[in-house]
Amino acid sequence: QVQLTESGGGSVQAGGSLSLSCSASEFSDKTDDMAWFRQAPGKEREGVAAIDANGRKMYADSVQGRFTISKDNAKKTLDLQMTTLKPDDSAMYYCAAGDTVLVWDYDTQYDYWGQGIQVTVSS
Repeated sequence: QVQLTESGGGSVQAGGSLSLSCSASEFSDKTDDMAWFRQAPGKEREGVAAIDANGRKMYADSVQGRFTISKDNAKKTLDLQMTTLKPDDSAMYYCAAGDTVLVWDYDTQYDYWGQGIQVTVSS
C-alpha cells in the first residue's frame, strides 16, 4: 500500500505563488504515473497536472503556463509549483499515484490518494 502525504498548502492573495509537495512511502511501479487533482466545494474533482513514467508532463488548460509539476525520485516526492494564482484555484488539492493510467485526468484510474491539502486564494 502506497501512502501519500501532501504538504505546503495555505492561503495567498491573487497573483501570488505556492508550492505543494507530496511525499510517497515508496517509489515503484505502483507510482509510475503521478498527478495532482483538486476539488472545490460543490464541484467535481478535476485533474490539474500529471507526470508519467517517461517524465512526460500534462496540464489542465486552466493551469498551463502557471503551474509546474515535477518528480524527485531520490526524495520520493511529487511537487507542484503554482504561480499567478487566481481565486478559482482555491480548492482541496490531492496527490494521486497509479501504474496503469491511460487518461491522466480520469481520477478513477489512480490507485493511491493522499488526504488532501487546502489552497485558498483571496482576491
